[in-house]
Amino acid sequence: MADKYRRLFLTLVGGAAVWPLATRTAEKTPVVGFLNGGSPDGYAKYVTGFLNGLMEAGYVEGKNVTVDYRWAKGQYDRLEAMAADLVRQKVAVIAANTPAAPVAKAATSEIPIVFVSTGDAVIGGLVAGFNRPGANMTGVGLLGPPLETKRLGLLHEFVPGNVPIRILVNPANPAADLQLQQLRDAADVIKRHIDIAPASTAVEIETAFEIAVRQKSSALLVVQDPFYNSQRWQLVALAARHKLPVMYPVREFAEIGGLVSYGHNLVDGYRAMGVYAGRILKGEKPADLPVVQPTKFEFVINLKTAKELGLPVSAALLARADEVIE
Repeated sequence: MADKYRRLFLTLVGGAAVWPLATRTAEKTPVVGFLNGGSPDGYAKYVTGFLNGLMEAGYVEGKNVTVDYRWAKGQYDRLEAMAADLVRQKVAVIAANTPAAPVAKAATSEIPIVFVSTGDAVIGGLVAGFNRPGANMTGVGLLGPPLETKRLGLLHEFVPGNVPIRILVNPANPAADLQLQQLRDAADVIKRHIDIAPASTAVEIETAFEIAVRQKSSALLVVQDPFYNSQRWQLVALAARHKLPVMYPVREFAEIGGLVSYGHNLVDGYRAMGVYAGRILKGEKPADLPVVQPTKFEFVINLKTAKELGLPVSAALLARADEVIE
């Protein structure tokens, strides 16, 4: 009988010794929930930027951090359920882009959230201020809506005159209203009429191009949107098919044949988000990390595409470009 209790005691002690060790081992591998409105194919470069940022902070995916990817693939109404699931799993940090950030904020006030947002993070209610974000959110503010003004001005220079410019905007994006407000104000300044083409699916994008050609729009401007970034091959192909001058929001469009782009370096934005995610994993608080605001923007012209469109590009525009693709 004594031997029986002795064996039971040793079993319990052994189990107690192993269990905390297993817990400590598990705790060394935090999980980052990557919540994104785009698609994995369209965002491969940006994911690489994010992982590089994590590495700068000392975290390597598959070694000392796990990344749980959730892709809405342009169906932004799926984000709420995805965010709720990440909260239930009690991930260590949620990394979210423009349409995902407000959804993540609504889902939790406890789990730290780091974002890349092309909306105004203060006006949009994500943070209390850029220098003092407050609460559980911080990230990278890419000044999206004000950049739409610059893009419209540049497109007006590319295609001068008074023929309307069509604006492709995703009504499902929480930044859409502010984007349109900025564009309407800018259009008033340059005395150029704009027509709005809402599109939140691949079919609606194709229809928008067909209408633009049928109504003889002079050009088209694609606003910053995660779904549009994921659909950049479709957008560039449609522009080539319909021979329509198009302004795009990031350089990745111009690199695959788009006419012109103006905007921030989105890869760098995701890298900065990764750095912040890593710093939060190390114990820093989002409220103490100011929202990162880029100061460098890239103006890229694809001269080969301009020639194919028969569109002359002035020496002044070429001189202002950060890169000319020939």
